[in-house]
This record gives sequence, C-alpha cells and structure tokens, in this order.
Amino acid sequence: MLKPHLVADSAGEFAHAVLTGLAQPQKTIPARFFYDHAGSELFEAITTLPEYYPTRTEVGLLTAHAAALGTAIGPGRAVIEFGSGSSAKTPLLLRAIAPAAYVPVDISAAFLQQSAAALAAGFPGLPVLPVAADFTRPFRLPAGIAGLPRLGFFPGSTLGNLAPMAAVDLLRSFAATLGAGSWLVIGLDLAPGPGKPPAMLEAAYDDAQGITAAFNLNLLARINRELGGTIPLAHFAHRARWNASLSRIEMHLEALQDTAFSAAGQPFTMARGETIHTENSYKWSLAEARLLARASGWAPMAEWSDADAKFSLHLWQHAPATLQP
Repeated sequence: MLKPHLVADSAGEFAHAVLTGLAQPQKTIPARFFYDHAGSELFEAITTLPEYYPTRTEVGLLTAHAAALGTAIGPGRAVIEFGSGSSAKTPLLLRAIAPAAYVPVDISAAFLQQSAAALAAGFPGLPVLPVAADFTRPFRLPAGIAGLPRLGFFPGSTLGNLAPMAAVDLLRSFAATLGAGSWLVIGLDLAPGPGKPPAMLEAAYDDAQGITAAFNLNLLARINRELGGTIPLAHFAHRARWNASLSRIEMHLEALQDTAFSAAGQPFTMARGETIHTENSYKWSLAEARLLARASGWAPMAEWSDADAKFSLHLWQHAPATLQP
C-alpha cells in the first residue's frame, strides 16, 4: 500500500478555524475542512448524482479533447494534481500525455492512500508519489520528480471555492510550485446562461437524495468527533442559494431553533435562522477565466466548453514576468 508523504497536520488548524469562525457575527468555517475521510467519500458520491453536472461534463471535455491536450503538452512530465480526491478523472489525462510520474496532493491522508493505490494499480510502471497536504498552503513536492518538467492538474472547478483575490493568489502559488516551463490543466464552472439556468446550479448543490446535505452536515459531525463538540445535528439544515450579485452558490447550515453547543471546550449559541456559512462556489465567464490566468502568471493557450456552456476546461502555460511599456 502506498504511503503518502505527510506535509502538514491540519488538526490544530481545524480547531483554530472552527473557534475563530464560530466567533464571527456571520459564523463561517472554511470549505477545505469538509474533506476528512467521511467528507471525501460523501463528495465522491455527490459527483455521481444526476443533478451534479460538473463531473460528467468535465469528463466529456477531457475525453473529447485528450488528443489536443497530448499534442500541446507532450510526454514525460510529472503530473501534480491539486486536491486529487479519488483521482477519477486523472486516467483520462495520464493516457493522453504519457507522464513520467504522478503526484496526487490531498488534505485527507487516509483517502489519498486508498485512491493513490488504486490509480497505481491501473498504471503499472508509473511512479505514484502521494503527498498529504493542504494545497492552499506552500508545500514541498517529492524529491522523486526533481528535474522533470511539470504539469499541474486542477479539475472540478475547486478554484471556485475561493474568493477572486484568493483564487488569483492560489494560481500564483501553483505557478511558483510548478516552476518555469510548466503547464496547468484546470476546470472552471461557468456562470448561468441560456443553457444553464440558476435553478440547475441550485439543484446541483441541493440534490433530491440529500447527499449534499449530508456532506455539509458532516462538517458539524467532524467538530463533534475531533474537537469534542456537542452540536445537535438535528437542529441544523443544509441550505444552498444562488447569489447573483457575487456570481456564486453559497452553502450554509441554518439553525432550525435556538441552540447552544460547545466545540473544543468553548461555548457557542445560535438563534433560529442564524447560519454557518460553509462554502462558496464562484462561477465564471470564459472572459473572466482568461483574466484569472493572466492576473496570476499564466498564459491561456486553449479552452473548451460543452454545447450548453455549463462547464469549461482550460490549458494554461506558465508566463514569467516580462518588461512591459
């Protein structure tokens, strides 16, 4: 069984984020803490739901344009996947480009170990070097890819979880991590349009089976498990809403009644109707996606979207700073 290289222990960070976030007037917990082992499994279940169009649309784009990606990128690169999860889409890219190594990076070490082992079994002879880390923070790449040209892979529109300024910062950090001459394949969810009404977005984040609700509520269960919390989960409900002015889906946990609980030994109270804001998912236009690239040290080289303009796939190349007039 592959053993992930552990870069950071997020237990202390989780406690700090929970205590700080619950003390705010608008209570909030960063979305990256969804992904303990249980949360990672729930998210993988979400990606198979009929309402959740991003995964199947992105898989379609990767399949349709694999040859173009392979021609542009070429063989022999180390592929670094940020937030790899189950690595379900990764084989489509790996088969297209004949890589020299694969480095999945994920915050959940246990889930990462399972998914990396499964992928390695499907690609015998390919070095698979998992790294357990929070990719939103600086981390070291394995020594085993030293000297190899690099390709970043960031599918699933995970970038949308970050506010625009933070998204630019993250993309800049990817450029610094991957280095000169690197490429990035990135998926971005598109804003509503004629083929994508806001109701489609809201359904994707509030499915009929309640899997997304369980995913959101698992964050409270994680507080109870890991921080000695006393949160009564039955007092909270999942809410997903489209915020048109900010072009984002918001996920909240709403208190159904006045409630009191503790986390890491600290007491908290919430009034009926008060929420914990747990996730944003920003949606972009294609023009905004190009601007994101240029603002963060990347040059847009190619882009593809489906016929209904629901989702987009982009190929960017590292663009080092040059003198400008």
